[in-house]
Amino acid sequence: MRTLVVDEFDPDLMVAELLDGGGAIRIPGLFTADQIARAKAFVEAETSDAAVTGSHFNHGVDDALLQRRVWNLFPRDPVFVELITHPVIVESMRAFLGSDFIVGSFCASRTMPGFGGQEPHIDYPYWDFHRRHSFPARINATFPLNCQGTVVVDPFTVESGATAYRPGSAAAMHYPTPDDRFFDDYEQMLGDPGDLILFYGLTWHCAMPNRSDAGRIGLLIEFLPKFVTPIEDMLTGLPEGWLDAADPVVRQMLGQSYPWPSQPPHAPLVDA
Repeated sequence: MRTLVVDEFDPDLMVAELLDGGGAIRIPGLFTADQIARAKAFVEAETSDAAVTGSHFNHGVDDALLQRRVWNLFPRDPVFVELITHPVIVESMRAFLGSDFIVGSFCASRTMPGFGGQEPHIDYPYWDFHRRHSFPARINATFPLNCQGTVVVDPFTVESGATAYRPGSAAAMHYPTPDDRFFDDYEQMLGDPGDLILFYGLTWHCAMPNRSDAGRIGLLIEFLPKFVTPIEDMLTGLPEGWLDAADPVVRQMLGQSYPWPSQPPHAPLVDA
């Protein structure tokens, strides 16, 4: 996985590496220790044993006890808006997905000791590409419909089950099958708290088993071009007035710069 140092960060290099290279990059130390500590404290509280089995069970935590998630982090704590609106993220996604890019999902994942890992896959909107008949003719990998971001909160190590991926696999443009023998040839997205990992979601990847004695927290972000429907309902459940008061970049991420349905701009205006 290629490392791009923040002080020398070039979005064009990022685009080239994700589309034409291995498909993943790491930007070390992008976030402060204080930001990571605040995010970690929130996620640990929301995914504690008591939260999973108690009163918070129906407020965004998965019922799978070994992989615990908290959904739609935007309104949950100000630190999550701080993280996702970092200028490097905004600049990167504008270069990769267009100026009106949106966020399709923003969640926390905490894999617990004993988590068994995942099967190799690709991410939305490619995630059911095994149903090839349901996609357009001549769809190809030369332009992206997705970028995945991971904010590393706990160390991503081999032992803790850091995400595995097959470098360059996006070019194959097919869903990984047993015949691809993914586990014979893969790398892992290793990182330290405060790092940002970006990867093209068409790249074959999967979480690996957590064989450590601690949970592993990462903040998972799905970035999409403006015209792809988000996988997660990002608007329902927002506190009243929250969206109106949000920063313009946040409003863009939540689809407010490209509202749909709307009056097509080339059509004559019609009085209500």
